[in-house]
Amino acid sequence: MKVENAVYPTADGLRALAQDASSTPIAMLNLLKFRKKALYKDGRADDISGLEAYQRYAAAMTRIVEREGGRILFTGRVAGLVIGEVGELWDIAAIMEYPSRAAFQRIATMPEVRAIGVHREAGLEGQLLIMTETL
Repeated sequence: MKVENAVYPTADGLRALAQDASSTPIAMLNLLKFRKKALYKDGRADDISGLEAYQRYAAAMTRIVEREGGRILFTGRVAGLVIGEVGELWDIAAIMEYPSRAAFQRIATMPEVRAIGVHREAGLEGQLLIMTETL
């Protein structure tokens, strides 16, 4: 199994979500890996950790998701691996619920989300985003 962290979803992936008319809620499992020190592309001199930069993003993003009908189901520190093997564990696992696939796509492409993305980019080394739905 190949595992490759990324910072953003692909354009094709987002387009597919937008075209899905299903009204079934989804939950996104976020596996997050942070930089030791935040790295802002605009050169700002904030001397903070990657986690601290991401927390700036997460606080604003949580308000947006909740305003749009979503919610946080879980956030926690990754404490260990019980089954399987990966080269390096993620730092945080979080689960966000969205009203639908289209709602997720709409939120992910909002201008205000792009604006706060500077903190996300500065803080994240990479992540996996796994979409789940109720059986």
